[in-house]
Amino acid sequence: MGKLRLRQIPDQLKVIELIIQKRGPESGPLTQGSAYARARAEARRARATSPPPRDSRAHRRSLLPRSPAPRPRPSLEGLPEARTDAAMSELVPEPRPKPAVPMKPVSINSNLLGYIGIDTIIEQMRKKTMKTGFDFNIMVVGQSGLGKSTLVNTLFKSQVSRKASSWNREEKIPKTVEIKAIGHVIEEGGVKMKLTVIDTPGFGDQINNENCWEPIEKYINEQYEKFLKEEVNIARKKRIPDTRVHCCLYFISPTGHSLRPLDLEFMKHLSKVVNIIPVIAKADTMTLEEKSEFKQRVRKELEVNGIEFYPQKEFDEDLEDKTENDKIRQESMPFAVVGSDKEYQVNGKRVLGRKTPWGIIEVENLNHCEFALLRDFVIRTHLQDLKEVTHNIHYETYRAKRLNDNGGLPPGEGLLGTVLPPVPATPCPTAE
Repeated sequence: MGKLRLRQIPDQLKVIELIIQKRGPESGPLTQGSAYARARAEARRARATSPPPRDSRAHRRSLLPRSPAPRPRPSLEGLPEARTDAAMSELVPEPRPKPAVPMKPVSINSNLLGYIGIDTIIEQMRKKTMKTGFDFNIMVVGQSGLGKSTLVNTLFKSQVSRKASSWNREEKIPKTVEIKAIGHVIEEGGVKMKLTVIDTPGFGDQINNENCWEPIEKYINEQYEKFLKEEVNIARKKRIPDTRVHCCLYFISPTGHSLRPLDLEFMKHLSKVVNIIPVIAKADTMTLEEKSEFKQRVRKELEVNGIEFYPQKEFDEDLEDKTENDKIRQESMPFAVVGSDKEYQVNGKRVLGRKTPWGIIEVENLNHCEFALLRDFVIRTHLQDLKEVTHNIHYETYRAKRLNDNGGLPPGEGLLGTVLPPVPATPCPTAE
């Protein structure tokens, strides 16, 4: 740029000299500003008429290829409307559809600006439960003399298995001869629980025990049927009475060898309709080594025969539940327990236990038996889950089968319990 300007200075001086020569003496003095302005104007005229120098910018720009002149657009005047639209569609390209961009999920900020009160729903549920209470139905099954009634009384620390008016502690507990459901209302800490204990007949006491589980299975299904009838009614109750069996404690005789064929057959049939918790009764009749070996043998036999006891593996909801339940299935099941409703003085404390010639077996002492583990498992950690599995799994299985078979209710009954008239037969058209 600097070299080009220096080369142009002589040309500019020549133009200034020509201007001065053309001016006459009468033109007046030539000021520096006016001379410079006129010189610039003359230089512009000279550059416009003369070709640009070879090294100038204009010369280099003239050597560049020029773009072709734009074609004139055809005029649409005088064309018909249809041809005008066609011509416009040719001239104006159709806009290409933009690719659909998936919307980003709207993230909600979990940091609240102030207190809302969501955490009070737990307190609301607690108050409602304390007012209405809840139901829990437990069934005990096993041979006579295994301490079923005594264990249930120990479990709930009250005389719930049989009415206190029919027997006292000094009398021998009579055998049950039929399935009986005894209900009690237990209250602790302001929470009411309607507990129903279903005692079974002398299961397995007969010489021929074939199909002796059928009365028990029938009773369980009858409770599902009763709940289903209440549920399908149009004008049903606000709160349907729940008599379904939530838990079944099956008492295993402490033989120390293996399970009886009757035990396996019973648990095979009933594990599909109720939550079964196997329990080794009167565990104080075995040594610690015998008890440990017997528990392992029972677990292996149940696994080999495909018997699912509670808690079932397929019902574990998350990793935490699976870890906790795996520990119970592999270490605690079946619970080796001792039941007693009598108290004794041990080291200045009143404890529940069984007195033997060599000492007192404390029921709630983990070094003596696993009653405390069974109590915590049934009442303190898994009671609500037992009810949910009963409703969501066992009852729903029965309900689905019942609706598929008979349309929801026993044959011949309508939704409101009324007997439906027989459907008249439609005569078939005869071919002429």
